[in-house]
Amino acid sequence: MKFWPLLFANLKRKKTRTILTIGSFAVTLFLFGLLVTIHTAFNQGVDVAGTDRLLTLNKVSLTQPLPLSYRERILQVEGVKSVTFATWFGGVYQDEKNFFPQFCIETDTWLKIYPEFVVPQEQWAAFLADREGSIVGRGTLDRFKWKVGDRIPLKASIWGGVWEFNIRGVYEGKRKEDDVSQMWIRWDYWNERTPFGKGTVGWYILKVDNAENSPRIVKAIDEKFANSPWETKTETEKAFATAFVRQMGNIKLLILTIGAVVFFTLLLVTGNTMALAIRERTGEFAVLKTVGFTDISILALILIESLILAVLGGSLGLALVKIFTLSGDPTKGLLPFFYLPPAQIALGLLITIFVGLIAGIIPAILAMRLRIVDALRRI
Repeated sequence: MKFWPLLFANLKRKKTRTILTIGSFAVTLFLFGLLVTIHTAFNQGVDVAGTDRLLTLNKVSLTQPLPLSYRERILQVEGVKSVTFATWFGGVYQDEKNFFPQFCIETDTWLKIYPEFVVPQEQWAAFLADREGSIVGRGTLDRFKWKVGDRIPLKASIWGGVWEFNIRGVYEGKRKEDDVSQMWIRWDYWNERTPFGKGTVGWYILKVDNAENSPRIVKAIDEKFANSPWETKTETEKAFATAFVRQMGNIKLLILTIGAVVFFTLLLVTGNTMALAIRERTGEFAVLKTVGFTDISILALILIESLILAVLGGSLGLALVKIFTLSGDPTKGLLPFFYLPPAQIALGLLITIFVGLIAGIIPAILAMRLRIVDALRRI
């Protein structure tokens, strides 16, 4: 009797049970992939944050501005290479559900501070030539099916009125994880038109000569503006991104908790399925041992059967979640980055194999230790 035909015959013995077992793995790995994708989306700003970038904000709150005059004073701090700034625009396109970030940027230094963002040179030149021009990230452009040359109205909930902007270019990210959901408009145009807040900025972004000097630079900047009407809080870009994620709760703990519960449940279900299958075939194992199958062969037969069920179901679940992520952010703007990385797919497969082994190991050992006489007595 051959090993592999026997293995596949066992898998086809109870087709409904086999399909349901594979389905349970598929559902679990789909959930795993979805949770990992959401976790990655929330942490993408942390993971790709520049190690040589600092942010200087108003000490009171991110919503409070800082004077434009601070720029030159920040540049005087030893170790600061360049400085740019931005202001939150907060416009609404058609409906408040159509959220995407809009920044009023300083055009001369923005791309020097953010080299990971790429804009065609001719599009950037068109942006600089049009005071009502804008640059839109590829993600937002595709989301609303805009194109270069379109004129986009935004209702400015903070600054009042309806502002219209011409799309003069599209920016891409050099990395898959880069945020391509933003819209950039010119700070000088905003400063000219805004009814209040003239001569202020939302926050400064600094590029330092060496990331190791960041603690000293942070301290020097905040001491420079201490006891002033506009005190500052300076921190690394990674620290800022981490604090922003924490405002939404401990996402990582939530994901780990849900994942642990689901996988433990799957382990119990699969282990019970394998134990039931072994019990039904007790007599067959006795016959197999009688005709020459070794204990190791019986052990391998059951473990491989368990692994096949796990890998088939796990691969199906991961494939489905990968296809789901290709359609883009289902929240329509809450998650600017919705992507299942290959490393997480590999991790999902490893977890699937591990669960398959654990679920099959106890039934396999019991079958391996089964004595022929005892097995035949149960028939």
